[in-house]
Order: sequence, then C-alpha cells, then structure tokens
Amino acid sequence: MSLRIVTAAVQDNVVEGDNTVCVPWWSYTKTALAAAALVLVSENRLDLDAPVRGRSFTLRHLLQHRAGLPEYGHLAAYHAAVKAGETPWSVPEMLQHVRADTLVFEPGHGWAYSNVGYLLVRELIEEATGMSIGPALHRLVFSPLDILDTKIASVPADLDATVWGNRTRYHPGWVYHGLLIGTAVSAALLLHRLLEGRLLPPILLSAMVAPYPVGGPIPPRPWQTCGYGLGLMVGVGDPHGRYFGHSGAGPGSTAAVYQCRRRERNRTAAAFAPEEELETVERCALALAHQS
Repeated sequence: MSLRIVTAAVQDNVVEGDNTVCVPWWSYTKTALAAAALVLVSENRLDLDAPVRGRSFTLRHLLQHRAGLPEYGHLAAYHAAVKAGETPWSVPEMLQHVRADTLVFEPGHGWAYSNVGYLLVRELIEEATGMSIGPALHRLVFSPLDILDTKIASVPADLDATVWGNRTRYHPGWVYHGLLIGTAVSAALLLHRLLEGRLLPPILLSAMVAPYPVGGPIPPRPWQTCGYGLGLMVGVGDPHGRYFGHSGAGPGSTAAVYQCRRRERNRTAAAFAPEEELETVERCALALAHQS
C-alpha cells in the first residue's frame, strides 16, 4: 500500500487541499495552546514573565521549553503502559513518575522539550477561563480565526473518526496537554491566520516567532538550523528558506505544519501521514510551503 499523505496549503486568500478528512495534530496542538495563552496575556489574565505557581519558571519559559521541567516521553514505564493499552495515569501519578518537582536545569538557562510544561500551560488556560481546554481553545483561538471543525480528542473512539482510524486503541489521554484533531486545511489556516496577525497584538506575535537557538542540522530531517519560539519551531530548512510552525508524531501518524516567510508572500502548508515518519512529512510540508 502506498503512503497516503494528507496535505493542505494557504497563500493569500487561496486555500488548497483536503478539508474532508480529520487527522490528529499531535504536538502541533502546542501552537494552539501557546496562542491561547498569549491571548490571555493580551487580556491581562495571564502574565508572561511572572513566576508560575510559586515556582522559579514563568509562562514564557514554559512556552519556550526553557523551564527545566522533565519529560514523561523519556520514561520506559510510560511507553510500556501505552503499548499495553493501559488507562492513562492520572496527572498526579504522571508528575510523580517524572519527578516534576526536580528541575533538570535552572529556568532560562537551558532548553529541553517538555510535554509536562505544556500540561501546565493547559492548566493555566483552564484556570484563567474557567473552561475545559476544548471550549477555551475555541473561544480564544479558533472562533476568532473562523476555524470551526477542530476538537480535543478525549477517548479512543474520538480517534476512530480520523482518516487512519485507531488500530492500536491509543488513548488520547496520554497526551496530557490535549490532542487536537481536525482537517489539514484547518491546521494550515490556523498557522497562516495566526502569523498574519489576526489574533495577537504585534508585540506578542513578535515574541512568539522569536526563536531560542537549539541546534544545527538533524539529518535525515530537512533542518539546517533549529530554534524554538513560543509554541513554534523556527528553522532554516531544505528547500532553502526560513520556516515557522510545528511537527508532531504519535502512534500511527505524523504531522507537520509550516509557513515559509518571504518578503513577497507567505505560504503555509500542512502534511499528515499514517506512519511515524517525521522526515517524510516535514519534507513534504516544507516543499509545499516553498512553492510559488
């Protein structure tokens, strides 16, 4: 069977691609979470640079993976539990497993990708709005951007409705910050309209796209330089250009949504594939975003 890649692209007001099937967004969900948190900052309901819950890190640190929090994705016990089809651990159990009280570096003095950090971002959004994360994201991000066909997957049956189904019966509760599902077109529109400035004031959008450098080439993936903004991966890639967006992967599929930014025009593309193949979907998304 050939690999089916679901794609979409947006340039100016022209939208191309598949708006008929639903796909898991995996860690591209972080871009939506960051956007929602920054909307709350713009409304003075969250503070970007104040200590969070009496800890030494800030919301900015959390959004940029610079808080020093550990990562449950590195735990053998986590992978064993997912493979066995176990019910997701409760949040306190997960935090105990990962020893979340012990920072791996002093906040602001390092970088380490952490889903635990984005769980805290989710909780801050829910506390500030008094809503669960799904309705909060719709009020803060999707409704203002006129994107109406996304939802948070809560149970395995929610993933049954995605284009490749849920053969392993994966429980989306293992994605503690939340797992968005939606069309490829909606994924591309979210990033395109966000980077157009349709949601955030210029000072916060500038903060979102300003990267902290985290490395050079990572073959065979298409990146020559890598950085991380606030909920955005930022890098120079192949075909040559500067790209803003996010990748993600989980059991059974992979996601990549990126914008190629140029003086004359910006073009945004999304690619989703039914394999855990970051190289494949990133190269597809970057090539599609680079097209004239």
